[in-house]
Amino acid sequence: MTGSDGPHREPGSDFRPAGPASERAREEEERAVEQALALVGGYDRTAGSGRSGGRPSRSQDSQDSQSHRDPRGENPNPGPSSDPHARPSSAPHVRPSSAPHVRPSSAPHVRPSSAPHVRPSSAPHVRRSSDSASYDSYDGRDTNPRDGRTTASATTAGTSATTAGTTATAPAPGSEQPPLSDGASPDDPAKPRPTPTPPSWNRARAIAARAGRGGPAATIRLPLDRALGHVLAEALGALTDLPSFDTSAMDGWAVAGPGPWAFEAGAGLLAGRGPAAALPDGTAVRIATGARVPPDTTAVIRSEHAQVDEARGLLHARRPVVTGQDIRPRGQECRSGEQLVPAGTVVTPAVLGLAAAAGYDALPVVPRPRVDVLVLGDELLNAGLPHDGLIRDALGPMLGPWLRGLGAEVSGPRRLGDDAGALRSALTSSDADLIVTTGGTAAGPVDHVHPVLEALGAELLVDGVAVRPGHPMLLARLSPDGPYLVGLPGNPLAAVSGLLTLAEPLLAGIAGRPAQDPYRALVHAEVHGHPHDTRLVPVVHRPGRAGGRDHVAPLHYNGPAMLRGIAAADGLAVVEPGGVRSGTEVEILDLPWAPATPWTEGCFT
Repeated sequence: MTGSDGPHREPGSDFRPAGPASERAREEEERAVEQALALVGGYDRTAGSGRSGGRPSRSQDSQDSQSHRDPRGENPNPGPSSDPHARPSSAPHVRPSSAPHVRPSSAPHVRPSSAPHVRPSSAPHVRRSSDSASYDSYDGRDTNPRDGRTTASATTAGTSATTAGTTATAPAPGSEQPPLSDGASPDDPAKPRPTPTPPSWNRARAIAARAGRGGPAATIRLPLDRALGHVLAEALGALTDLPSFDTSAMDGWAVAGPGPWAFEAGAGLLAGRGPAAALPDGTAVRIATGARVPPDTTAVIRSEHAQVDEARGLLHARRPVVTGQDIRPRGQECRSGEQLVPAGTVVTPAVLGLAAAAGYDALPVVPRPRVDVLVLGDELLNAGLPHDGLIRDALGPMLGPWLRGLGAEVSGPRRLGDDAGALRSALTSSDADLIVTTGGTAAGPVDHVHPVLEALGAELLVDGVAVRPGHPMLLARLSPDGPYLVGLPGNPLAAVSGLLTLAEPLLAGIAGRPAQDPYRALVHAEVHGHPHDTRLVPVVHRPGRAGGRDHVAPLHYNGPAMLRGIAAADGLAVVEPGGVRSGTEVEILDLPWAPATPWTEGCFT
């Protein structure tokens, strides 16, 4: 088909006029493409024999192509061709006359515009780069730059650098520039360094728990009225027999020998009195619950099981009498020195009562971990309605009570805005066991958490987690004997994910608190999953109907910036990559207040 401008070329076709000049043009084009590809990972011309355009084959250049793919081995933005070096079928024809010779050795290092700064090898830990585009196939993607590292997009990662009419193509969408090697800097791209893949959700929790248990636990003694909620540093042993003497379990009559039994009118034994005289056979005496049983007592007859003949002064039993009935013998509950509860037990009101009964006035406990909360972000308001691009701070009011529910002693939140100097000062002056920051964990111009940690020489234990929401969370140790830092994303539900993934197991380890036992429950709905990452989805427990099993139902409003779903939840479902079908069992994380929360019905499901 022809037109006024010459032969028509269908999109994607490779039409070229025949002739020697055309062949020379093709060779020049191939050379220009080869040089452009050298900018993004190297090229072996001989490897491309037999393929159109002289491009390297996947099998012969697999190592090079893998360096431009997602670290999980998947192309996050699959297109018509999965070869990251393949030109789109609609790519314009590059004319040799306008393509200057490009020397690979002089070519500047091209990195995707969304890639974060990569620290030199002197940094204590290599920061996770922005190595993947958003895979989310569900509502509520982590799109807030304060909630995650900037992800490569088709716009930024696929941008071409045009010079004198020649287009040098940057890495394809979803790929990344080879990372810098040990000893390399952002200005020295010649030495590639592998970028670590973020740990799985389970792995990140294990790292946090191990870090919390890393140091020796301190021990303090607190009076009973201040020990509630702490963790026992030592096993609690009985200081006396319980009960410490034989006592009556009921109001009634203490009797000795067979009946009927004679008694004295008006006589009786009350709790809290000293020891009574031995009880002769054939006699009875009134006794109150908790009173010391006289020596030689055969049994206690409850008042309702006794028949009293006041005129003759005799007591008859309405039922057969068994030796020892309704008597609590000494040491029935425990003997002196016997372990009552082990170390690591959370001091509950019942533990306090047991300790008091066993003779304790104070308990050996682990101090509560001290936590400072630093709220970052110039866009946050402390009061009033959002306006002029400003939003209310939801995390400041939420984190303190949540962390106290995890057994921590929390100071009031400090709002620092986006000020790197203020952040550094707050970190270096803190005497807390854990510092929690909100926002600023991405790689934007005012996201200062990583640069400040780097400047302080902090050790990054976890830098990004394969979980949604909240994948840019981090865990760092400021110094070998200094505090830990948990960096939470700025989006509220993403911050909750960081609390449960990193802060909860870390605090449990520091406080000596036992880890939450995992359990599974049926989910009565299909829950969409992420292709590669774990998802944490707010759920509510529901009782089974008509003999059915109890189950959980996922809640709506579960986007990373939303709190409406988690406000109605009593747990989070751990959804493995790929999602789950209705009727499948999933692991459940209880929320700190879940045991006191009734099942919720309403508009959230």
